Parts: sequence; structure tokens; C-alpha cells
Amino acid sequence: MNIKIRKEVTSDVADIKALTTAAFLNAPHTSHTEQFIVDALRNSGNLTVSLVAEANGQIIGHVAVSPVSISDGSQGWYGLGPISVAPEHQGVGIGSQLMRQALATLRELGAFGCVLVGEPKYYSRFGFKAEPNLVLPNVPPEYFQAISFGARVPSGFVSYHESFSVQG
Repeated sequence: MNIKIRKEVTSDVADIKALTTAAFLNAPHTSHTEQFIVDALRNSGNLTVSLVAEANGQIIGHVAVSPVSISDGSQGWYGLGPISVAPEHQGVGIGSQLMRQALATLRELGAFGCVLVGEPKYYSRFGFKAEPNLVLPNVPPEYFQAISFGARVPSGFVSYHESFSVQG
């Protein structure tokens, strides 16, 4: 299967919403609001990176990246997620391709680092690790991970954009 990773375009919005809904339908540890979060980030102008994985003209994967706030005032940090792959295409590396391209895009934009909430065993392969001085309230510390693109990792509480509070 030939996969193309590209930036989203306006005509992709409905397909991204359907894909994200399907990808998280049977996922554990979800509030099933991921598709609404992506829409809210886009509508608020806070969807910094939005990439799709396309195969045979069909969108089969998507990753969203948005700015985060850190209580120490650090700038240039982003949160990755949600990341979605169509259920019938999971487990074949599409998510990994989206991750690599999203991180490369952040580096090109001059970002200082990226955080995410996810499975440590999976995300460590991309360089993410729990940073004891970065805290996302109400999330077990081992599941809140960061990757720094520079020498300094900030210290403080991390807040995602208010779009992550949307309920639908």
C-alpha cells in the first residue's frame, strides 16, 4: 500500500471527523470526543499541524498538533494528539509515519518540544519519555511524556487548549 502523508485541506474535514470517530470507537481510556476536539482546535485557529495519511485517494490516518501552555512561561511547546488510524489499517505503521512527520514538521516550525498522553512503551520509540518536572494534572506521570528538540526541558504544569474540554 502506497501511503502519502500530507497537510490537511478544507475538503478533508468531514473525512477526518469520520476517521477520528471510527478510530476511537472501541478504544479504552477515551471520552469519545476526539473528533470534536480536532474540530474545535481547527475552528479556534489552534490546529498548528494537521496531517493526513492517504492511500488510494482515501484518508486512513490523521494527526493533530496544537500549542500547550506551561506554568513556567516556556513558549514553543506543543501537544500531539489526537492521532487516529482507521481500524482496518491499524498495526501496519501508519501511525508511526504520521508521528515521524508531525515531529519533523514541529522541528521545521522551530518548536522547542512536544508532549502527549499515551502508552509509554509505544511512544518511547519516537524519543518521548516521562519528565518528572512536567506535570499534566489528573494524568498518571508515566503516561504524560515529552520530547525536547533543544537542551532545556521546562518545569511546570502543562495545559492543553480549551478545545480539549469540548463535549460535542
